[in-house]
Amino acid sequence: MNTARKKTPAGKYALCIGINDYPGTASDLSGCINDANDWAKVFTEHGFTVRKLLNKQATGAAIRDAIRETVDDAKSGDLVMIQYSGHGSYVPDVNGDEPDGTDECLCPYDIKRKGPITDDELFDLFSRRERGVKLVMVSDSCHSGTVARFAMASARSNGHGNGHRVRFLAPATFLSKRKLAQLGARRAVRASSPPGRYAGLLIAGCQDKEYSYDAEFRGRPNGAFTYMALQALPKLSGSATYRAWFEAIRKTLPSQEYPQTPNLLGSSSMKRWKVLA
Repeated sequence: MNTARKKTPAGKYALCIGINDYPGTASDLSGCINDANDWAKVFTEHGFTVRKLLNKQATGAAIRDAIRETVDDAKSGDLVMIQYSGHGSYVPDVNGDEPDGTDECLCPYDIKRKGPITDDELFDLFSRRERGVKLVMVSDSCHSGTVARFAMASARSNGHGNGHRVRFLAPATFLSKRKLAQLGARRAVRASSPPGRYAGLLIAGCQDKEYSYDAEFRGRPNGAFTYMALQALPKLSGSATYRAWFEAIRKTLPSQEYPQTPNLLGSSSMKRWKVLA
């Protein structure tokens, strides 16, 4: 159930989104609900007011509304954390702002019926924030790829007989044939741009041309990035910056088992923000 968005003295707000179930796609995941609950626990311990959207709660409309409300609640000096674990994908760019002709997107629970949430939409939502509000997005998903490469990277062995799924939903799963044709046979590879660009700081599980993995640790499903990020967090100094946190995560990812390279995207000043403060 969602928690009430009561303002805390610290002025910290977090929205945690986790989606394992994708009706009509045959592409369900395993670790995203655990991710969202794990992040929510950490945020709560650090004084955040936390709201969660899990599985069927996380429709496209609900996610947009929750981001809008969370951002609107924050005042200058406050901190907003938006955490997302689920599938990522891409769609044809409609406004000409992407060099490769595609927009990265998040995949809500009802993507099959209602479509994705694009990085352009996130930019507009994040840009609502009042001047002086710090906004950080943590995304454990794939934001890019091609249908051909997805087919080759759909599973890996973790040495215990379990398959790893990638958190990428092929555009053919939810796009019309007309829109799918606009993508062409192969997507160009370019430098990553964050969902929301620099309207906020993005900590992402992988690069544009890679995949984020749905993994398992000690018999419990988690995103590989989420697990490594939360393992690194308590080892940081009290004054650690997001850049320092990112560098700590990069000591464990990419690995032979999880060939994904986390990303930190934002301005230089954003990267110097103190972690969760």
